[in-house]
Amino acid sequence: MLGTGLILSGPPFIHVPLLDRLAPAREAGFSGISLMPGDIWSLEREGMTAAEIRSRITDQGLSLEEVDCTACWLPSHRSAGDDIPMAALLRSLTPERVIASAARIGAPSITAVEMMGIAPSLDEAAEAFAYLCDLAAPHGLKVHIEFLPFGGIPDLASAWDIVQAAARSNGGLTVDSWHFFRSGSSFDLLATIPGAYIQTVQINDAPAQPGEDLMHETMSGRLLPGEGSFDLPRFIRTLDATGCTAPVSVEIFSSGIASRPMAEAIRHWPGAAHAVIQKARNGK
Repeated sequence: MLGTGLILSGPPFIHVPLLDRLAPAREAGFSGISLMPGDIWSLEREGMTAAEIRSRITDQGLSLEEVDCTACWLPSHRSAGDDIPMAALLRSLTPERVIASAARIGAPSITAVEMMGIAPSLDEAAEAFAYLCDLAAPHGLKVHIEFLPFGGIPDLASAWDIVQAAARSNGGLTVDSWHFFRSGSSFDLLATIPGAYIQTVQINDAPAQPGEDLMHETMSGRLLPGEGSFDLPRFIRTLDATGCTAPVSVEIFSSGIASRPMAEAIRHWPGAAHAVIQKARNGK
């Protein structure tokens, strides 16, 4: 069964300094956070150590659940052209650099994504993911692929194929409800994946009709759980049935977030997530 605590996903709040996110997250009712490599790097440039950053997080009663993400882990990523959106940022998120940062701060896992639109062969992706897992293993880190419908690993089936082919004990998946539903991924497949391989779970919602530009929609048009069309109760029940014990992260990218105080923006997120989870477990 999925974990009981709720995690606040860091990427929607890239515009808010990490230390300024902590009190609002705790006060809203989150038990932990994820963060981005840049959160660590910016504070280290200001003179803080990774241990001090971690202490500031735990002093607020929050756990640190993951570092999101490495985006330059396939061989073809290294030679990607500058015409790719956010190319310089994505190329900076190398496995070596991200893993070292996650290890310094004591995170339990990192996310791996393909956002450059490069579709790897299964052999290429499995070899690269195996290397990534092997690099992370001495630090006790898990590594989870997050499939993105607009990326080169577009759905649950392709991500799961890579994890199986790499065959690493610390390798697994991130399953985000927006990516799951918008990619047309299969509940039948999700039900067959052992829960131990589903290492992080993210929930959110969206309208029934997809936007014309999925990248734009995922970064600006997500809704609170229960406010859209996704069958989130079935999503939760299916994950529970796999034996997945990952905590649930709430990740809502919305065009209105940047114009509102963070505390106001996230006030209703935990309640909405808990309501959906309770509905799922009540069989509705």
